[in-house]
Formats: sequence, C-alpha cells, structure tokens
Amino acid sequence: MSEVSAEENHVDESPRGIAVMVVVGVLVGLLSGLFGIGGGTIIVPALVWLGLTQRHAAATSMLAIIPTSVSGVLSYAVNGNVDWIAALLVFIGMFVGGQIGSLLLSRLSEVVLRWAFVVFMAFVILSQLIFVPSRDSSIELNLVTGLLMVVFGVIAGILAGLLGVGGGAILVPSLSILFDASDLIARGTSLLAMFPNAVTTTVANVRRRMVHAKVGLIIGIVAALTAPLGTWIAEAMTPRTGEILFATYLTVLLIRSVWVALKITRK
Repeated sequence: MSEVSAEENHVDESPRGIAVMVVVGVLVGLLSGLFGIGGGTIIVPALVWLGLTQRHAAATSMLAIIPTSVSGVLSYAVNGNVDWIAALLVFIGMFVGGQIGSLLLSRLSEVVLRWAFVVFMAFVILSQLIFVPSRDSSIELNLVTGLLMVVFGVIAGILAGLLGVGGGAILVPSLSILFDASDLIARGTSLLAMFPNAVTTTVANVRRRMVHAKVGLIIGIVAALTAPLGTWIAEAMTPRTGEILFATYLTVLLIRSVWVALKITRK
C-alpha cells in the first residue's frame, strides 16, 4: 500500500487545533477514569476531524493512551481495585495481538478500518446494555481461566492495535462477563493491562512512521491529569448507572462513525 501524502494527512496544529487537543485530553482523562478505557474511541474520531487519516489517528491514539492508563491505574490501585496477576496474563496475550493489529493497521484500506471501528463499537454497546456487573465480585484465577485470559488478550490486542483503542472498551465488559470481575476491578485491571500493550504497539507504529508524537503527547498528558477525577466519579456511581452512561456515550460515537464510514465508502 502506498504511503499517504502530506496533503492527505496534515493535522491542524494551529491554536484552534491545539485547543481541540486539550479539550479532547480532558474528556479522555475523565472517560478513562470513569469507564476504565484508554480513550481511543474519542481520540481517533477527533484526530480524523483534525486532519489525520484513520490509520495515523489510530496509531497516534495509542501513544496518548500510555500516560492516560498510568494515571488511571494509580487512581484505581489506591482503593485496591486492580487485579495485578489477571492484568499480566491479559497483557501477555495483548502483546502478541497488538503486534498483529499494528501490522494490519499499516496494510488495510481506510474503508475497512472505518467499518471495523463501527462493528467494534456496536458490539461494546450491546454488551453494556445486556449485562450489569456486581460491585462485590472478584476474579477467581485457576489454570483454565488463566489460559483463557491469555487467549482473550490476543483478541483484545489485535483490536487495540488495529482500531487505535487501548482495549478497555472490550476488556472491561469481557472481564466482568467472562471472568466475574466487579465493575471497578474490571476497569482498574483493564487500564493496567493496556499500558504495556500501548507501549509495545506504539513502538511498532513509530517504526512504521504512523505516529504524530506531539499530538499524542498533548492529549495523553492532559488526560493523565484529569483521569483521577473520572475514577472518583466512577466509585460514587452505581454499576448500572455507569453501564448506561458508557453505552450512551458509545452510541453517539457509533452514529457519527457510521455516517463517516458511509461517506468514505461512497467516495
């Protein structure tokens, strides 16, 4: 596949563009702490709007997720809402999957990437509406669940690397549905698992020259500062309220993503 020309992939770095990045960073930090996600579901559409292709927006999003996830993990860990062993097992799988996702990201067409993002968000919204996690449950680790977590991590890593999301949007509901984690433990563990995956995937993306470092760092640093506030809000809400808010947020993004995908497909 040929490289995207500078004209087709120029990000807006004017004062207006920087202001948008800061606002995105604030929102991402709040959403990361609130829902245990890296924020790629809002970073990617915002960067596309600022001028990047879906491919470069996804790659840059992974860089922004690194500081965001660190801040979120620390916020959840303070209250004991992180399963460190489960996060390690998931990451082992995500490390492999992330490299596969990064490779696919550099090769698939823009249309395929757009529709993959749409399908992904539709799945996450459905999972939020049909399942309500318990605030008191926890992950029970054994040989079988440990192996399943690694396999699941591979799948999550492929999606993360391909779509430019940290993986939290699929990790959080899956940790609760498949492994009986409470809503808070699922979020804290998700943020910890996605941190090293975001690092390794970003390294792969940098080697393929798909990352806009300045943009990613602006969003990521601002997000890291606001993530603790999101964590505080999450702990104050009931699990059902959190699920409804997350599904509502993703539905808005899904509608916009479908519209953009249809527009690109027609072209």
